[in-house]
Amino acid sequence: MRDSDRKFYRAKIVDDYVRGRLDRRSFLKAASALGLGAGLFGTGMARPRLSFAASGTPTLEPSADVLAWVKEVSKPFAGTTLRLATESTPPSNAINSQLKKYFEEASGMTVEIEVLPLEQVLQKLTLDIASQLGTYDLYYIDQSWAASVSRDVFDPREQMAEKPDLAMPDYNMDDFLPALVDGIAKYEDRWVGVPYDIPIFIMQYRKDIYDKMGFKAPETLEEYYEQAKAITEEMGPNMFGSTGQMKSGHYSLECDWTAWLWGHGGSIFTPDRKFSGNDEAGLAAMEYWDRLKTTMPPGVTGWTWDGQGQSVAQGVAATMMSWGEFFPYFDDPNATKVSGLMEAARCPKPKALRTVSETGFGEIPGVGHQGGSSLAVSRNSKAPDAAWIFMQWATCYDTQVLITALGGGTGPTRESVYDDERIIANRRVGAGTTRHLDVVRETIAKDMGSEPDLPQWAELSNDTIPVRLGKYFAGEYSSAKEAMDDIAQATDKIVSAG
Repeated sequence: MRDSDRKFYRAKIVDDYVRGRLDRRSFLKAASALGLGAGLFGTGMARPRLSFAASGTPTLEPSADVLAWVKEVSKPFAGTTLRLATESTPPSNAINSQLKKYFEEASGMTVEIEVLPLEQVLQKLTLDIASQLGTYDLYYIDQSWAASVSRDVFDPREQMAEKPDLAMPDYNMDDFLPALVDGIAKYEDRWVGVPYDIPIFIMQYRKDIYDKMGFKAPETLEEYYEQAKAITEEMGPNMFGSTGQMKSGHYSLECDWTAWLWGHGGSIFTPDRKFSGNDEAGLAAMEYWDRLKTTMPPGVTGWTWDGQGQSVAQGVAATMMSWGEFFPYFDDPNATKVSGLMEAARCPKPKALRTVSETGFGEIPGVGHQGGSSLAVSRNSKAPDAAWIFMQWATCYDTQVLITALGGGTGPTRESVYDDERIIANRRVGAGTTRHLDVVRETIAKDMGSEPDLPQWAELSNDTIPVRLGKYFAGEYSSAKEAMDDIAQATDKIVSAG
């Protein structure tokens, strides 16, 4: 199949899926065949709605020097309209609702940002790439799409080198956290944009309950279980020691599984690219998960991350290992029952940890499961230079500081932002807090886990694995080994067919 035909076919299957003309399982199979990751499609993910509140911080206004650069470099592009389709993320929401007005005033450009469900973002992106119409100037790229679109976007290092007259002073590409560049923004020898957003697992717990029980943040997974068990026994059925995102057939269930698998020294694949979740370490992880599930609320097998987060927010569960962007939401006194009661910590240490050389398909074991994204300029853009100016502004140090201080949410993708005085000043209880971000930074550097990069991963992570895990927790297998052997057989068949 010619590359252009492949792009049109890819766009068609995404469009058919979004419009309801293609069922989810057929879409996942087709997406896998085209090398298109689809980690969150059809999952109905709703990120925590963060308040843009930053009382107690120094004045939150863009740098005059940055805006002066925008004004000067944008003179040839005044009147240009730039368009971006993006998922609802803390950076996109802060830029769209709070910050783009400063860029538009300084540049004389107009920026139209469409905030859409992730599958619709991909629909817009694939149609734009196939048609080469350049409807969108910038692309929001989920990490699972990087391989598929890597040749349809500019490598920002090339833009920096080839257009020095458009380069922002002190933009500093080296400031992006190296683990995020490697795990999110790179495919083979190319940068597919720059790191833009980084949801990642951290531990979040009720300090008041831990103090009452005489506990400190657990250092090991076994200690995490023992504490959760003790809380459930002491305070149940009104309060449970832990919680999860274990809905059958849902990507969230696969996310939980990877944390326990990696944390017990296991991996999804071996170096010879065979499924390894049914080996000794994988079965130890399942045994642990079975025990931990007894400390969770009964409804956990019907919850994605939304239900998991609400079980903590409404005072039903005392701890969770999940997405760090929930933490600023928990601190909002107008939204939850736990404002000021939560603390953040690194995930408990893994019992063992495999190296990348001991896995397959570039899998990076780590208890801190991540799901980041990049921002890039489209090669089909009619105004790529203007888009590059906006992209630099949107991802520069100053703008990241404002995004983080105004909205909290996931951690910055730049190292220097974590130490900015405005971010430090926002380490107080309340909506949009940043008091969890040191934990996020340390997790990115030391605990980050990344799923394997293979064409069939969309189907495996959204269907093959979580469907069978859901059947296991529903009692449809006689043992964890039977379930994992079934997953192994199905996974290896799908991978070999590709």
